Amino acid sequence: MQALILAGGEGTRLRPLTLTVPKPVMPLAGRPFLTFMLDWLGRHGVDDVILSCGFLADGVERVLGDHYGSMRLRYVNEEEPLGTAGPLRLAADEGVLQDRLFVLNGDVLTDMDLTAQLNLHGDRDALATLALISVEDTSSYGVVPTAADGSVKAFLEKSPGPAPTNRINAGAYVIEPELVDRIPAGRAVSFEREVFPGLIAEPGSTRMFGYPAEGYWIDIGTPERYLEGTYDLLSGRVESDLPARDPSESLVGEGSQVAGAKIGPLTVVGRDCTAREGARVERSAVHDRVTVGAGVSIERAILAEEAIVEEGASVAAGAVVGARATVARGARVEPGARVPPDAHVEAGERVA
Repeated sequence: MQALILAGGEGTRLRPLTLTVPKPVMPLAGRPFLTFMLDWLGRHGVDDVILSCGFLADGVERVLGDHYGSMRLRYVNEEEPLGTAGPLRLAADEGVLQDRLFVLNGDVLTDMDLTAQLNLHGDRDALATLALISVEDTSSYGVVPTAADGSVKAFLEKSPGPAPTNRINAGAYVIEPELVDRIPAGRAVSFEREVFPGLIAEPGSTRMFGYPAEGYWIDIGTPERYLEGTYDLLSGRVESDLPARDPSESLVGEGSQVAGAKIGPLTVVGRDCTAREGARVERSAVHDRVTVGAGVSIERAILAEEAIVEEGASVAAGAVVGARATVARGARVEPGARVPPDAHVEAGERVA
């Protein structure tokens, strides 16, 4: 079984993290994010994955290579952004598609049952079957109402107020080659705004169905959701093969020196980090080779690789410190602030 992962976005909502690391391989719980998706696909029989990349594409291939376990990895590169459907046509034109396949958004952490979705697709003789997941608040997502037989009736984009359903597009599709052939070549094309609405508008049966998915699902495209996904992985809310966590449900990477510091709960410390005497790091994500000074308190924050927070400095909840940035003694990074890569926050300075 084959899958195409849409991994070409710039990850603008996750900046400054994605200014230096492509979003698909950004560390999550100590691993490149996309490896969680690859594990999930492998559990449902996928053994051939095409990664559609754009921004910092070389970085994705350098990290993942051409195999992940027994899974073959191949790459198609978007010279210009091609939307959500355009990369599928590009892959077809480059001769790497085989037959029926999964198409997946590359920024979702989930354990939905793809096998059940594939079976439903075959039973309905569908051209496209879309995973639809229930959420409490639909205002940030497009909702997808379906008819009694499960056929998709409409795509309703983000809007405040009551929605006709709480099931949203979960970004996981089963697609037939016949539908790939209908995607225009050489330009950006959207499944949600062009291809799928076009199917709905056709007279007679649309052959497009919704699969009522269950299980864990989150779009990790913002720092807040990135941290939420981290907590859920550490606490076991989503299926994964993470190593055993310590009693505080935290992970400390190989080579890190944290004796005398308090780490956790629900914290990830990457490889070769240093947390000095009296430092406290809670509910945070710390990437590789980070230094946290003596007595520094960090809670619900993200520190990118090689960041330094000196003794007497502070990083408040919701803040993100970019790669190789330094927060000097007495400086303060305020709640929700963003420190760019390689920045130097001077002693006593406040970053809002």
